[in-house]
Amino acid sequence: VQLQASGGGLVQDGGSLRLSCAASGRTFSNYGGLAWFRQAPGKERVFVAAFRKSGGYTYYSDSVKGRSTISRDNNKNTVYLQMNSLEPEDTAVYYCAAGNPILSSIRSARAYTTWGQGTQVTVSS
Repeated sequence: VQLQASGGGLVQDGGSLRLSCAASGRTFSNYGGLAWFRQAPGKERVFVAAFRKSGGYTYYSDSVKGRSTISRDNNKNTVYLQMNSLEPEDTAVYYCAAGNPILSSIRSARAYTTWGQGTQVTVSS
C-alpha cells in the first residue's frame, strides 16, 4: 500500500486545517491501526493521534487532545486529521502511518509499518 498525505499549509494562529491521507494499492481495512505523527525541525517524530480498528477507539497526544479529531472514510480509503485552534507549536511535518500495533504500542512510531511522505503544517503567530 502507498499512503499519500495532503492538506498541509500555512495558517494563522487559531486557524484550522484538515489533513488527509489516502491509501492506494491496499485498503485500510487490512490494518488494525491508523495514525498521525509529526516532526518539527531538529526534533524527534512524535505521536499525534491514532484510530484503532478494534472497537473504533481513538487516541490523542496531550498536546492536541481537545483540538484535533482523527477519522476515517472507508469508502474513500482515507484517514483525516482535523486540527483546530492551531498554535505555532503545531508547526511540523505531519506523517500518516498504518500498521497493526498492539494496544500498548499504539503511540509508538515503531509499531507502524507503512508511512506517507509527510505534509508541512506551518502556523504563524
